[in-house]
Amino acid sequence: MKKLVDFLEEEMKAAFEKAGYDPNFAKVTVSNRPDLCEYQCNGAMAAAKTYHKAPMIIAGDVAVHLEGSEALEDVQAVNPGFINMKVKKEFLGSYTQEMREANQLGVEHDSQKRCIILDYGGANVAKPLHVGHLRSAIIGECLKRILRFKGHEVIGDVHLGDWGYQMGLVITELRKRNPELVYFDEQYEGEYPEEAPFTINDLEEIYPYASAYAKEHEDYKEEALAATFELQNGRKGYRALWKHIMRVSIADLKRNYENLNVTFDLWKGEADAQPYIPDMVKMMKEKGFAHLDQGALVVDVKEETDTKEIPPCMILKSDGAALYDTTDLATLVEREKLYHPDEVIYMTDKRQELHFVQVFRCAKKTGIVPEDTKLTFIGFGTMNGKDGKPFKTRAGGVMRLSDLIHGINEEMYKKIAENRTVAPEEAEKTAQMVGLAALKYGDLSNQAAKDYVFDLDKFASFEGNTGPYILYTIVRIKSILNKYKENGGDMAECRISEPHSESERGLMLEAAKFTAVMEQAYEELAPHKICGYIFDLANSFNRFYHENRILGEEDKEKQQGYLALLDLVKDILMTSIGLLGFEAPERM
Repeated sequence: MKKLVDFLEEEMKAAFEKAGYDPNFAKVTVSNRPDLCEYQCNGAMAAAKTYHKAPMIIAGDVAVHLEGSEALEDVQAVNPGFINMKVKKEFLGSYTQEMREANQLGVEHDSQKRCIILDYGGANVAKPLHVGHLRSAIIGECLKRILRFKGHEVIGDVHLGDWGYQMGLVITELRKRNPELVYFDEQYEGEYPEEAPFTINDLEEIYPYASAYAKEHEDYKEEALAATFELQNGRKGYRALWKHIMRVSIADLKRNYENLNVTFDLWKGEADAQPYIPDMVKMMKEKGFAHLDQGALVVDVKEETDTKEIPPCMILKSDGAALYDTTDLATLVEREKLYHPDEVIYMTDKRQELHFVQVFRCAKKTGIVPEDTKLTFIGFGTMNGKDGKPFKTRAGGVMRLSDLIHGINEEMYKKIAENRTVAPEEAEKTAQMVGLAALKYGDLSNQAAKDYVFDLDKFASFEGNTGPYILYTIVRIKSILNKYKENGGDMAECRISEPHSESERGLMLEAAKFTAVMEQAYEELAPHKICGYIFDLANSFNRFYHENRILGEEDKEKQQGYLALLDLVKDILMTSIGLLGFEAPERM
């Protein structure tokens, strides 16, 4: 379905041509002065230089040819050369009704379907998820949904940290505590137990203890590094332990991600890339891409146009060990072999940008990925406390994600219980839904690359630019529609007609922006655009709600128009929060 602004731009282009001017000047935008007009065109001012005419003369020439327009009821040329427009109320009514009937509310799939791998999550095995994992999971899940909404095949990969030093630490500490376990007997030839000799709670205590101990004891650190080396080189007992660690950790990670309404198609990790490393390194050496630099194997990736120093991409350290660069490149080898993606998107902390510049350039230079495969890095800022520093617990430690979610749910439960509009047995489930909305909207409403302050009091509020406010608006609309149906009304008979008041007109205009906003959020991979839009839409609805009788409206045709418009607004809001990754309850 064509965007409303595109309808207006087509008419504007025709008017520019009829007036004898280049139609490329006919760009139409939403007005930045809604008190004066709804849409505007500033092209006359740009055209003035080409045609050596005053902008007002050009604007006047064009405006004349918009008389009798299908979509516009008022067009004015105003100083110093703006063309101000107001949409015809009949056109606005029919456009929003068409949206209501259209598939995906008028948002069309891209003409060319692409295969996109989205690398997000980035959790480490054997460690609990903490607040530092929040943004990657929330933003990545939202982008996956937006890309799928536009018709693409999107494969979400959590890309676990499952093969590094932390594994050696866990194995070393397990051996210290339980040396009698068969995994540490190099002579053992039998089958290893099916049950892990530890729980997730054990692992979550073992890793931080081992990590801290290794920092204070060099001999322990050397043991852990040796255990990592032996694991990676195939020691059977360590491989069996590693499988236990993976199974226990992934089960726990899935539970935690499900609490965030985040799912992955692939649970691959660094270990999956290991088999591809030897042949990749061999190829880089044989084709002359890699060379030795102070004992390390590197690939130069700097370019003549660089304005700052871009260090070489290090493939192997001087001791022959692989690095993140190596693993990420080998992962691209695997992805190309298994999926042939058109694009790979990485969602990580923005401080990793240089790493991905090096990896992307190396992948293209060495032919690991075809030249036309798009590699995209999206870096996000940090979630900070009210002191402006990275979010911590009151004791100063890194907060577990499960504790953060629990705290938000408790806060929402108190508020919902105070309202007494939800039965006690429903209150807990409703609190979880509203709590997730508070958490996700609080994050996604900020531009991804920017740091933001996590303020629970603000995010959990039922007023202002928050998730609970959006949900409260949806619940209010649902309540009105349900009452209409309960009183014998039939929504199938309701159609959006022309607006009867300024608040109804404003709500229609806001609803009509949905397709354009979705296009922008998709093109820019920017969830905050959706948040900003639904906040404006919710505000427009609440103005309309307070200024008009809806169920009490005596004119049946007028009432049915109201209800059809509310039905559209509800669908837009529900679709949008679905893309953001949360749901609305029936009552709040």
